Amino acid sequence: MDKRCVGGYSKRSSAEIIPFLKTWVNLPMAIGFMVLYTKLSNVLSKKALFYTVILPFIAFFGAFGFLLYPLSNYVHPTALADKLLALLGPRFLGPLAIMRIWSFCLFYVMAELWGSVVVSVLFWGFANQITTVEEAKKFYPLFGLGANVALIFSGRTVKYFSNMRKHLGPGVDGWAISLKYMMSIVVVMGLAICGLYWWVNTYVPLPTRSKKKKEKPNMTTMESLKFLASSPYIRDLATLVVAYGISINLVEVTWKSKLKAQFPSPNEYSSFMGDFSTATGIATFTMMLLSQWIFNKYGWGVAAKITPTVLLLSGVGFFSLILFGDPLAPGLMKFGITPLLAAVYVGAMQNIFSKSAKYSLFDPCKEMAYIPLDEDTKVKGKAAIDVVCNPLGKSGGALIQQFMILTFGSLANSTPYLGGVLLVIVGAWLGAARSLDKQFTALRQEEELEKEMERAAVKIPIVSTNGSLESDSSTNTSTETSSPQNV
Repeated sequence: MDKRCVGGYSKRSSAEIIPFLKTWVNLPMAIGFMVLYTKLSNVLSKKALFYTVILPFIAFFGAFGFLLYPLSNYVHPTALADKLLALLGPRFLGPLAIMRIWSFCLFYVMAELWGSVVVSVLFWGFANQITTVEEAKKFYPLFGLGANVALIFSGRTVKYFSNMRKHLGPGVDGWAISLKYMMSIVVVMGLAICGLYWWVNTYVPLPTRSKKKKEKPNMTTMESLKFLASSPYIRDLATLVVAYGISINLVEVTWKSKLKAQFPSPNEYSSFMGDFSTATGIATFTMMLLSQWIFNKYGWGVAAKITPTVLLLSGVGFFSLILFGDPLAPGLMKFGITPLLAAVYVGAMQNIFSKSAKYSLFDPCKEMAYIPLDEDTKVKGKAAIDVVCNPLGKSGGALIQQFMILTFGSLANSTPYLGGVLLVIVGAWLGAARSLDKQFTALRQEEELEKEMERAAVKIPIVSTNGSLESDSSTNTSTETSSPQNV
């Protein structure tokens, strides 16, 4: 955040700005990208669409590190924001803070969109085009494992440059220097992504899908949205994504409020969160190793229902400890823990297992579900779901909490109602997963039938009675024709 901000309200901009960014900037930009992506998908090839989407991100992050941040003193309208704040009052602190440090806010939004656009739409979209469902069961959990390993390296990189700033002389903007290094790495890695994509498409023989693309005329944005809304398959997929976003947001915020009450000291809080992060990493790694066995033994439907089931069961335990902590206090004291501490531990377990299930099962299930779709539905549906529904789920959870707090006065008073909302959301999630399982199975059976029909249509060489080779495309070729007795 901008360190030059003056006045009490300006100092609080960092805390006030996040809800406005998530709801009123990030979500509209995500919707705008989805509209643009839908239009571009009608006129560009897959390769051109890939480069057209990723290159502006790479250019922006490079420009931010080397141009926008060094010039932030000149491009940020700080004086105008101060005048408007004095005129309008502290109620407009959030929106004015966005204007005050607009380049930093744009960086935040682009970083948020990077995960939805480059990872979810471009990477997973390409993986879905060249991977069969059976291959996806084997390799998709490994992709998630690789992403978690990359997260470890990125964290160590950030820590290295943070420590480097400590050794710089006085008057040196250490953050500007480390930002240039980090944005240089982002640019290099982004160009490496483009190079790898080009190499794979040029030199690696990619499998062809048997499911032919349906011939569709180019559609306008509104026609595309109506087309997607009319598909029960896409609606169920969207329900899964939005339900996860709302559920995890409702639980996590409530849990963190209890966590701060249990560990008011910053050192105690950070120590607990360090243990929490380690446990999450271990659980995620273990679940990713188990996920392939789950897919092979129980199939897509069971794997898709594990994440909401984990959230439901652990959510019942978490909210029960909050609501009925007093009657349970005597029993818990025998184990040396208070109801608040028990709620913190159960909430931590819920977050650990729900996130590990999300990375190892929910994400692979979601991506596998796109594979049997025709290319038009796959491209536009994935853009709508991954780019819009992800932030919509987060914003939806935040809006529900804001409404509850305004209605009941505090987050603590809203807890029983948040628990009820969680039950409804997870119930809808399980219903959508059950419906999607039936449709997914039907599409796979249809795809297998098409493959069988294609194989049956291939001309098969046979040996005739006079010893010459003939071709017969009939699927009902008599076995007597090629039997040893008739040769």
